[in-house]
Amino acid sequence: MSRSLRRGALAAAAIVLSIGSLAACGAGNDAQTLQIKPDNAAASKGDIEVQNALVITQPVREAKGPAVVSATLFNNGTAPQTLDAITLPGASGTVKLKAAEGSGKIVVPGGGSVVLGGKGNASAVIESGRDGLENGAAQEVVFQFSRTGDIGLDAFVVPATGYFGEYGPSERPALPSLSASPSPSASASGEAGHGAQATPSGSAGTPSGSAATPSGSASHSAGH
Repeated sequence: MSRSLRRGALAAAAIVLSIGSLAACGAGNDAQTLQIKPDNAAASKGDIEVQNALVITQPVREAKGPAVVSATLFNNGTAPQTLDAITLPGASGTVKLKAAEGSGKIVVPGGGSVVLGGKGNASAVIESGRDGLENGAAQEVVFQFSRTGDIGLDAFVVPATGYFGEYGPSERPALPSLSASPSPSASASGEAGHGAQATPSGSAGTPSGSAATPSGSASHSAGH
């Protein structure tokens, strides 16, 4: 075998080994991709994991209304657990929990999960709104479970915009006007006023002038 052929065979073998090692990284229960942690707050204790925890406020600072706690709760055990409470140490608001079905406690089934926030999901509403909360800051949030007990973490406080909009407060009061443009009624009034000075007056002047011509013609004929 020539040197060039041997080099080609060695290069091909190296590529196959590289692909095999990369595939091994992405396979199995211990795959590296499964070890990626979310950017948002996460914590675990016993059988319970809390992931993607956020405190989501109204879209703009001037809006008055409730805020919410959003998170995904995982139960890695076999027995169901209830989420009994959520507290915000250092903040003045209390959190009202509501199951997706609308009644009873929020139950995290064994081997299952529950999402807090978003249409059709369970909710955790901070009725006092953004009192004591500051967008961009980290707020301590404590989840209290029936068997596991307390799980605390620091969750980012973000406004309900962009991706967070669908998980934010469902009650959103009318937002204050942020535009300096005139209102539709003012624009209509302005347009009407402008037209009254230009087009209607000019048009009215034309028929009036036309009416004067026939009148003048009639007088001239009568004179003759």
